[in-house]
Amino acid sequence: MPLPPSGPRSTLTSLAVIAAVCVGATGALAYTAGWLSPDRLTPTKLVDALAPPTGPVPGYRRNHAKGICFIGTFEANGQGSALSRARVFATGHHPALGRFNLGTPNPGAPDATVRVRGLGLQITADDGAVWRTAMINAPVFPVSTPEAFYALLRVPASTEPNAMAAFVAAHPGFAPFGAWAKSPDWTASYAQEPYNSLNAFLVTDASGAERAVRWSFRPEAQPERITPEDLAKRGPAYLEQEITDRVAAGPQRWTLVLTVAEPGDPTADPSRAWPEGRRGVEAGTLVVQRIEPEAEGPCRDINFDPTILPDGIRVSDDPFPAARSAAYARSYDLRTAEEKDYPGRTAEARR
Repeated sequence: MPLPPSGPRSTLTSLAVIAAVCVGATGALAYTAGWLSPDRLTPTKLVDALAPPTGPVPGYRRNHAKGICFIGTFEANGQGSALSRARVFATGHHPALGRFNLGTPNPGAPDATVRVRGLGLQITADDGAVWRTAMINAPVFPVSTPEAFYALLRVPASTEPNAMAAFVAAHPGFAPFGAWAKSPDWTASYAQEPYNSLNAFLVTDASGAERAVRWSFRPEAQPERITPEDLAKRGPAYLEQEITDRVAAGPQRWTLVLTVAEPGDPTADPSRAWPEGRRGVEAGTLVVQRIEPEAEGPCRDINFDPTILPDGIRVSDDPFPAARSAAYARSYDLRTAEEKDYPGRTAEARR
């Protein structure tokens, strides 16, 4: 979106927009219950904080509520096996399913109002092991801790007129995400986005050697740069129709790159990017072969919990994956209990 003119009012408006973007930065990052006491930050508190002023939309995910399913294949080239013994990296074709989505609690939000786009993915290896991951297109996360994320979510409800400015001042690490969020350089398709884990994980190879990695799925499709204003002209649900038509015309591909940390690289802080030049291993290609509407699709009832990992991958000292797991579980319980409120769901699909 174009940068607003200078001045106190425009600055506050810009900060408010960034605050709204941050709500969609991930699928509900929460601190697991019991880590903070007596005023611990529970998954319930976090999920409640994600709700819009009008309240959550029954039957939908509490964040990243707008999305569409896909079915495909992960074509592993075997190079990832140098880092991890997980069978998902062994040469071969592994079934994949997933969900393209927007980072918003509102399933009816127009595409042009949501900066954050996400990819939820499940890959099943030939030994039956499942790898789930939930990624976003931002290059970094806005804050370094779950507590700070919860504080950020509470900013829009604050009665303080300068609440967002005060938050940014207290969290200088927010600046890289803030700059990305304000950029007018959007893309015109889910197929043109990179999707990044942001969180660090530990991978173990066949010899037992362990390394920290982050991963990204980088698109084969060349980006068509577009402003949010021009995207709005294409319709409120353009991205879902575009990816449906695009995949119908031919499979879409992303290269999985495992980026390996070097000593001193931060593994517990997703708001800090690793330096350029880190070793990257291209481990295979995600091929999206079919798009299906979410109501009847295979992704509807999948909880893309980032701690569901095969042998050979485990969580690091980054607190967010465990926190996300707890909040995702809370969101899943709520929406599945509200299934009758989800439109377009047939009795056959509920079985």
